[in-house]
Amino acid sequence: MVQDIQTRVGSLEWDAIQHELDKQGFAKLPAILTKEECECLIGLYSTEEPYRTTINMTRYRFGEGEYKYFSYPLPEIIQSLRESFYQELAKTANRWLGYLKKTAQFPAQLQDFLNTCEEFEQTRPTPLLLKYETGGFNCLHQDLYGDVFFPFQVVFVLNQREQDFSGGESLLVEQIPRAQSRGHVITLDQGSALIFPTNHRPVQGKRGYYKHTVRHGVSTITAGDRYGLGIIFHDSK
Repeated sequence: MVQDIQTRVGSLEWDAIQHELDKQGFAKLPAILTKEECECLIGLYSTEEPYRTTINMTRYRFGEGEYKYFSYPLPEIIQSLRESFYQELAKTANRWLGYLKKTAQFPAQLQDFLNTCEEFEQTRPTPLLLKYETGGFNCLHQDLYGDVFFPFQVVFVLNQREQDFSGGESLLVEQIPRAQSRGHVITLDQGSALIFPTNHRPVQGKRGYYKHTVRHGVSTITAGDRYGLGIIFHDSK
């Protein structure tokens, strides 16, 4: 399975994806996970899979829903997705630093980046499964977790919209300096994914590049249950 995931991610049209990330800050991907793989991941939600913590969103006023962070070692499919996407997105991350006249700092391999996280006492894994029931939602937020963070993350939808759930669109809101915010609404089908910024994205202006802060969330689920998988590349304190 590991090699298959690596092949699928590596076979994506990365030139077009890189263009979309530069142009609009996010990129919507076709289905990468099969229906069977999605169902397997959904099944993990109610098993004794070793999770390091479960978060009730209502308790912390994050929204309404629940999510679970995996412990190390990660399930094979999630580890493979994390490693494969990191290799491609590290190129984008370093290019974005160049736009902002900063030195490239992200190594080519995930483990080398996680070693840097460890130096900053960030050692807890951050990939997670999310579940929203009818009426659930996720408030706009950022997943930073410490001083070291990777500028992209990837989210998958694990069941089928308008069949298993309605509503529950992915939301991105850009805070534009000296202007009003801009919103993006993205719908994903089962097994497909969205790449988006963890903190900010570079935008070209008349005097060079500047930053747009980006926050993300999930709109209200109007019917059914929505399951998602979040791939975050930096570890947490």
